Amino acid sequence: MKFTNGNWLVREGYQIHFPKLIHEVAEDNDSITLYAPCKYLNHRGDTLDGPLLTMKLSAPLENVVRVQTWHFKGKKERYPNFDVKGEARVIDLTDSDKELTFSSGNLKVTVAKKMFRMAFENELGLLTDTDGKGIAWIDGPRDQTYMRGQLRLGVGEHLYGLGERFTPFVKNGQSVEIWNRDGGTSSEQSYKNIPFFLSSKGYGIFVNHPEEVSFEIGSETVSRSQFSVEGEYLDYYFINGPTPKDVVSRYTELTGKPALPPAWSFGLWLSTSFTTDYNEETVNHFVDGMAERGIPLSVFHFDCFWMKEFEWSNFLWDRRYFPDPEGMLKRLKDKGLKVCVWINPYIAQKSILFDEGMEKGYLLKKQNGDVWQWDLWQAGMGIVDFTNPDACSWFQEKLKGLLDMGVDSFKTDFGERIPTNVVYHNGSDPYKMHNYYAYQYNKVVFDLLKREKGEKEAIVFARSATAGGQQFPVHWGGDCDSTYDAMAESLRGGLSLTSSGFGYWSHDIGGFENTATPDVFKRWTAFGLLSSHSRFHGSSSYRVPWHFDEEAVEVARYFTQWKNRLMPYLYGQAVKTSQTGVPIMRSMVLEFPDDPLCETLDRQYMLGDSLLVAPIFNDEGIGSFYLPKGTWTHLFTGRTVEGGRWIKEKYDYLSLPLFVRANTILPIGSKETLPSYDYADDVTFNIYEIDEGESIIRHLVDSHGNNIGYFRAVRKGRKIYMETDLTNKPYHIHIIGHKRISPEVGTSHLEVEL
Repeated sequence: MKFTNGNWLVREGYQIHFPKLIHEVAEDNDSITLYAPCKYLNHRGDTLDGPLLTMKLSAPLENVVRVQTWHFKGKKERYPNFDVKGEARVIDLTDSDKELTFSSGNLKVTVAKKMFRMAFENELGLLTDTDGKGIAWIDGPRDQTYMRGQLRLGVGEHLYGLGERFTPFVKNGQSVEIWNRDGGTSSEQSYKNIPFFLSSKGYGIFVNHPEEVSFEIGSETVSRSQFSVEGEYLDYYFINGPTPKDVVSRYTELTGKPALPPAWSFGLWLSTSFTTDYNEETVNHFVDGMAERGIPLSVFHFDCFWMKEFEWSNFLWDRRYFPDPEGMLKRLKDKGLKVCVWINPYIAQKSILFDEGMEKGYLLKKQNGDVWQWDLWQAGMGIVDFTNPDACSWFQEKLKGLLDMGVDSFKTDFGERIPTNVVYHNGSDPYKMHNYYAYQYNKVVFDLLKREKGEKEAIVFARSATAGGQQFPVHWGGDCDSTYDAMAESLRGGLSLTSSGFGYWSHDIGGFENTATPDVFKRWTAFGLLSSHSRFHGSSSYRVPWHFDEEAVEVARYFTQWKNRLMPYLYGQAVKTSQTGVPIMRSMVLEFPDDPLCETLDRQYMLGDSLLVAPIFNDEGIGSFYLPKGTWTHLFTGRTVEGGRWIKEKYDYLSLPLFVRANTILPIGSKETLPSYDYADDVTFNIYEIDEGESIIRHLVDSHGNNIGYFRAVRKGRKIYMETDLTNKPYHIHIIGHKRISPEVGTSHLEVEL
C-alpha cells in the first residue's frame, strides 16, 4: 500500500508519524524495549500531545532478531497467529548515550539514539538499515491506521520470494498484496502468499502477520523495501544468512520444516483431468495404456467428478460411474498404483453433508447466525469451519472412510476464496483467517494421513498455502494455460515459492487450460519429470501422452524412467530438504549466491545440489542457458562443457540442458519402472570431474529416508581413492570420461588411476 505522493508529499487523508529519537531504553533478560517519541524533545512540553512508539527487540533464534512495534497496545489481541517457533534468548547488549548494539549470533543490530536509525550487520558488513522514516505509524482516513516498515535497498540488491508469484522472479519494482486468491497463473494474484522475502545480500524478512500484508518492493520508494499492515502493531523477523540457503533454513526453523514425502510420490502421477467424462473403464484404459507403452506410473488421481455433480464435497463415489469403488481401488492397487482423490473444504447445499454440517454448527456463519453461502463454484455452498475441533474431526471422519477403502492421498484443492464477513467458532478474526484458512485446512487433512497411514506416508497435493504451509507437502502451481508462456510463468511461480521455504513443488504437465500442441507437451513433459513431483493433469481434455503423438509417448517413457533411476539422488536430496528446509528445486541464486549472473535467472534451476536443469521454452528446440564457472557434464551424453558463460544449442525432444556440476558423486539406481525400491542394490556411483585434493562424499538413503551408507572419493594426482560401507550388495563405479568398474561384493576400498 502506498502512502506518499512522490518524494515530498503525503497522500491526501494520511498523516505519517516517525520515531525521531530513542528517549528511554528498558532492558530485560531476554529483550530490550525502546521508547521513541515522534517529535524531538527540546523541552518538557514536547512530551505532550503526540504519539510514542514502543519497540521491542528480541532474539528467538541465533542469527534472528524480532522487531515488534506498537502505537496503541490496548487493542484486544486478534487470532489466529502464525505458529512461530523459537524461544527468547539471553541478549548481548551494549548501551551508550549515542547508540545501543544488540547481537544474536553473527547478526548485530545498532540503534542510533539521537537521530533514530537501525542498522543490521553481520560478519560480512552492513546488510541494510532503516532510517528515521523506516518505522511509522500512519493515521489514515475513516479512522483506519497502519504500521509500516522500511529497509534500504542497496545498489544491485535483488529480492525474491513472497510466495508463489508468477510475475518476474526478481521482485524489485513490484507491489505485492499478501492475500490468497484463485486467480490462475497469469496475473499478479497468487494461491500461496507468504509474507517472507529473501535478499541477494544474504538476509530475509518474515512479517509475522497472517492478515493482509502489503509490500512495496522498490516501488513506492525505489530505494526501499516496504511492508505495511492495518492496525497499531507491526511484527517482523530479521533473519541473517550469510548465504541465502542459511536464511531459508532459519526461516523454516521458525515456521516449520517441510515434511519428507513418501518415495512413491516422486513417481509419475496421472489424472482423469477436470471436466472430462470418465468411469472405471476409462481409468483402466489409461492405466493399462501407460503400462502397454512402458511408461511407469506411480499414482492415479481421480479429479472432481468422482463425486456427483452439484454435490461437492460429499466424499461419496458417484455410483452411476463407479458402482464398485472398493473393488476398483483394489484392482488399481493390485497393479502397483497409489490412489489420490480430489477434495475441497466447500459443502454444496445439495450434498448429503450440508444439513448435517449446518445443524451441528460445522459451517462458517454470518453475523446473524445463518450459514454463509454463495453460488460461486458450487450452488449454495457453505465452508467448513476448521476453528471448530468437532468440525475438524467430522471432516477427518468422512475422509477416513475413503482411506479405509484404499485411497492413499488427497488433492486438497481450493481454500483461497474465504470470506471475511463471517463468524468463526473460536472467535477468530475473519480478516486474519482469510490466508490462514489454507494452513488449517491442509493441516487437518495432513494430520489425518499421518495418523492413519503413518508419518512417512503422508502427502497431500495442495494448491493454497500461507506461512508454515510447507510442513504439509506437496504443493502444485494451479491453473496455467497450455503454452510456453504459461510454462515459463509456472517456473517463476515455483522458484518464488521454493525461495519462500517450500521444499517441494509440482505443476500441471502440459498446462491445465486448453490443450497444448504436441511440441509444448513434449517439452513440458521433460520439465515436469525433472521437477520434485510430476503430474499429468488438465481441464477439459485428457493428458495421456498418446493423445498428442507417438513421440510424446517416447518422451514420457524416457524421462519417467530416468527420474526413477535418479531416485537414490533425489530422495537423498528430499531428506536434506526435510532437515534443512533448503528446497530440492532451487533458483540459481540460492545455489550460487556469489555469481552475479545467477541473480536474475528464472528459466533454469538446480534440482538438488548437483543437477542443473534448463527447460526449453520454444518450438525451435533451442536451449538457452548459463553455466556457472567450473566443468559441467551433460547427464545423458557425458559431454563436458566449461562454465562461466551463456550457451545456446539445439536439443531434440529426448534431451534438454541437464548438466552435472564438477566434484559430484551421483548415485544412479538400477530400477526404471518405479520410484520406490532398494536404492543400494546394484547402484552405480557416477563420479564427475574431481578436482585435485578434493574429498567428496555422497550419503545414500533408503526409500524410507533412513541413512544406509556412504561413498567417498578423493583425488590425488592421477589417482582416485574410494571407500564405501555399502559392501553387502553389488555396486558399480563410473568415473565419467574414464572407467567403469564393478567391484566384487564386500569391497570397501579401491584405488583407480585415471
